[in-house]
Amino acid sequence: MRELRVIIIDDEPLAINVLKNYAEQVKQLQLVQTFSNAVDASAFLQENEVDIIFLDINMPILDGLKFLETLNVSPMIVITTAHEEYALKSFELEVIDYLVKPIPFPRFLKTINRIISLKQGASSSGSQTANENPSIFVKIDKKKLQKIFIDEIVVVESLKDYIRIKTTSAKYIIHKTLGSFTDELPSDKFIRIHRSYTIAIDKVEAIEGNSLEVDGIRYTIGRSYLNETKRRILNDSL
Repeated sequence: MRELRVIIIDDEPLAINVLKNYAEQVKQLQLVQTFSNAVDASAFLQENEVDIIFLDINMPILDGLKFLETLNVSPMIVITTAHEEYALKSFELEVIDYLVKPIPFPRFLKTINRIISLKQGASSSGSQTANENPSIFVKIDKKKLQKIFIDEIVVVESLKDYIRIKTTSAKYIIHKTLGSFTDELPSDKFIRIHRSYTIAIDKVEAIEGNSLEVDGIRYTIGRSYLNETKRRILNDSL
């Protein structure tokens, strides 16, 4: 696997130095640039691709969470902050991990190993033949059709007249309703759990009450979907 391109966004020089030192210890990482504010980082991302962003929250001009909402690209986001209270909001924005300062190296390495595993899994899935790993094409702008492997789809979220497709390696927003897209997916592998969510059954990590967890993020199961969702997921795991 190629080196993963990394940037660090933090207004504290000491915090940048710690993460920079950590990144230099991991041969799979290539530290591309560091930024003391999110505005400069945003300009950089308009012309450069990265795989991972280490992102502080409390910063001048544009804080980390507001910055996430402006992103048009989909690198993996790792929050690095001294404040625990933003964790829920961060995971709602689909960050890959949330590291609380001071960050010990073993915790940093655990995050990187998880990211590497996700990247390798996506790569190995993409290398299979079409018969082994079926795919669909989705229209992501007026001219471009994007190929998505079915087995890489994690969650599909309704955005009114649009949907967000989250895969193991990327996110796509397309102009289609959740119902019509769900109908295109294999019914033995996917289930609608809410008027706003369809999930891959084999990606469910835990169920508790009226919610379930997928890729570290908790999703509410709609009342009318609850019995069927639990029956399908629990039966498929037997």
